[in-house]
Amino acid sequence: MTDIEFLDLAENALKRIEAACDHINATTDTDIDNQRTGNMITLTFENRSQIIVNLQKPLQEIWLAAKRGGFHYKNNNGHWLDTKGNGELFQMLSDFASEQSLSRLSFKV
Repeated sequence: MTDIEFLDLAENALKRIEAACDHINATTDTDIDNQRTGNMITLTFENRSQIIVNLQKPLQEIWLAAKRGGFHYKNNNGHWLDTKGNGELFQMLSDFASEQSLSRLSFKV
């Protein structure tokens, strides 16, 4: 995959995360402050815990840092899969955000 292809796919993933935050904020009692700086999104929950998602262009990966640890995802046929076989980015983000916010949240928009 070229760098341009990676950036296009990764940018779409970041936009999905932002759209999911907007949807959660509009339709639930949960408040997620999502701040984007370049290729990084910081999600801050009401309890001040955070999840950080950022792009690693040289490795063509998306990295996610949550209370549970750090995870790396590579695109495989349109799906961002954990490089250690732990799952898919949006499902894992949903699980981590649910744990940290103490509310059931979905980032699978």
